[in-house]
Amino acid sequence: MPAPKTPPAPKTTQTRLAKLGLRSDMDLILHLPLRYEDETKIVPIREACLRGGHVSQVEGVVIKNEIALKPRRQLLVTIADDSGELLLRFMNFYGSQVKQLAEGVRVRARTEIKHGFFGAEMVHPTYKVVNENAPLPTSLTPVYPSGEGLSQPILRRAIAEAMRRVDWTDTVPPAIRRQMDLMDFQPAVKLLHYPPVDVDEYALMEKSHPAWTRMKFDELLAQQLSLKRAQRARRDKGAPHLRAMGQMTEGLLGALPFSLTGAQQRVLQEIRADLREGYPMQRLLQGDVGSGKTVVAALAAAQAIDSGYQAALMAPTEILAEQHFRKIAAWMEPLGVKVAWLTGSLKKKDKTAANEMVESGEARLVVGTHALIQDTVQFAKLGLVIVDEQHRFGVGQRLTLRNKGSEGLVPHQLMMSATPIPRTLAMTYYADLEVSVIDELPPGRSPIVTRAIDQNRRDEVIERVHAAALEGRQVYWVCPLIEESEALQLQTATETYETLAEALPDLQVGLVHGRMKPAEKQAVMDAFTAAEVHVLVATTVIEVGVDVPNASLMVIEHAERFGLSQLHQLRGRVGRGSAASVCLLLYQSPLGQVAKQRLLTMRETTDGFEIARRDLEIRGPGEFLGARQSGQAMLRFADLETDQWLVEHARDIAASLLESETGPNVEIVDAHLARWLGGREEFLKV
Repeated sequence: MPAPKTPPAPKTTQTRLAKLGLRSDMDLILHLPLRYEDETKIVPIREACLRGGHVSQVEGVVIKNEIALKPRRQLLVTIADDSGELLLRFMNFYGSQVKQLAEGVRVRARTEIKHGFFGAEMVHPTYKVVNENAPLPTSLTPVYPSGEGLSQPILRRAIAEAMRRVDWTDTVPPAIRRQMDLMDFQPAVKLLHYPPVDVDEYALMEKSHPAWTRMKFDELLAQQLSLKRAQRARRDKGAPHLRAMGQMTEGLLGALPFSLTGAQQRVLQEIRADLREGYPMQRLLQGDVGSGKTVVAALAAAQAIDSGYQAALMAPTEILAEQHFRKIAAWMEPLGVKVAWLTGSLKKKDKTAANEMVESGEARLVVGTHALIQDTVQFAKLGLVIVDEQHRFGVGQRLTLRNKGSEGLVPHQLMMSATPIPRTLAMTYYADLEVSVIDELPPGRSPIVTRAIDQNRRDEVIERVHAAALEGRQVYWVCPLIEESEALQLQTATETYETLAEALPDLQVGLVHGRMKPAEKQAVMDAFTAAEVHVLVATTVIEVGVDVPNASLMVIEHAERFGLSQLHQLRGRVGRGSAASVCLLLYQSPLGQVAKQRLLTMRETTDGFEIARRDLEIRGPGEFLGARQSGQAMLRFADLETDQWLVEHARDIAASLLESETGPNVEIVDAHLARWLGGREEFLKV
């Protein structure tokens, strides 16, 4: 059932509503209040003044109206009732307000009362001009999320009109409503827009009221239905059968200088089973920093190559892509596999040569950055797409690479992430993916000790760096900015590089940051890898993928400025060899509450899943996932911390509705998705 169209409104209002995503009547009635104001009672002015500090609504007649010019231009309006007088102060005002609040006019005003130098006053109250004995509202007044040019009265009017026109058919069947003890849709929505005076205000504001529970369940059910249906639709598409595991696979396994961990072997079996199927794999490979995802990806690529297809690996940064290229090419090229390298910074001649190798099929594996999705890149026979740090690519980018298959077949897709996804998030935002987890680190990895140190002890830290380098260990020193910012007053990478080079004249100090030319950057990284550079000063370009086993000390400057996920990724650059590793978090006092929580978490645990769980608590799911840029359906009403029980019910009910998606169930699913997603499903399918 398509969402009903809203009748034409004045162009400007309609355009402004559309900017908020409010295009249909159903969009409007699901635009629920942020909070409520109680305009159902009038408090006498004297009583309101005695209990100052609270929000009160008063009513009185204007007895004085003047524009004061000192200390700044402002409108002063005095109103009075039978109990006393009250000053209304407006710092910003229009000429029309001066006329509107003329002497003799009756005004209803509402805000907190403050006691200033001249007595009790309201500063910038919400107000309206009323007649004597004008009726009071019988329900709490909703306050809606708004946008430019959309006042609360305009929104309230648009929503009230939509509620008169909308189709109130309940899209959740009676049996499910009884099973979940849910309110019916229409009374739930009406209560949230117009709560009666005797409503449980605490439950309303905390979103634990049964009306909110109904909205949250409907939203979660729509998300689960959409993702699971997308998963089914994908299974109807054809994909290459990558059944062979022959010379390449065996040769690669034999050439590895280490054995796979049990966890690597388990996830590899899961991936291999998917690649044999005739529908596209859509699997997320999660593994903590240093757990060995790259070798699993290389073995998946080997299966594609053994089956006569090409594989592509796309990474978000040139440093990470080059790291993958060097490592995998070193494994595969001795086995006779041509590996192509594609990145935006390649010279035109090299890019053309790489494109020709890809198009002819000579290159069996292609590694690169966003350059892989350019129109000029044509694959001969693409069977597998591997996307590393998948959350750092937009949906459109992932989709473009997936569409480069041939013979009408969709390539299999393996996404990798070193940012573990907590279980509740996996059940909602990744309900359409199969998820594999490498939950074991390779043997011989040393534990990382993490300490937080005040910026005042910087000299001690430099001494420690010196001592570590003299013992033959290498050091990362990470800074958040490239050049001076007066606003943030942070130590910059270039300044820190100069300071350390001067303080440590007997050591080789290197510098790498995002604005350097790729060749310069790579030369410094190569020197660090070869142990010719003792201390590497860097911005977060080294966040992922850099692998130097001899580096065992990490200093993170202004650690309070980094997010938990980023701190964890950076720390993962050390602890890759057998030497005991240390991560020092330099911070600037005083610390805010969130920064304190982050640094405490880093000191307490090196478990990526526990860090991800706490990060979700601190930031919420939208920011945690980068969800807007990645196209995931943002949850507006459900809270994944408090509503986990609802997530599980919605998942099970969605599965049961789709299992028997024939007859009436098709209509139920279609109607529910039309109501809650209104055609915004396409990005959930990547």
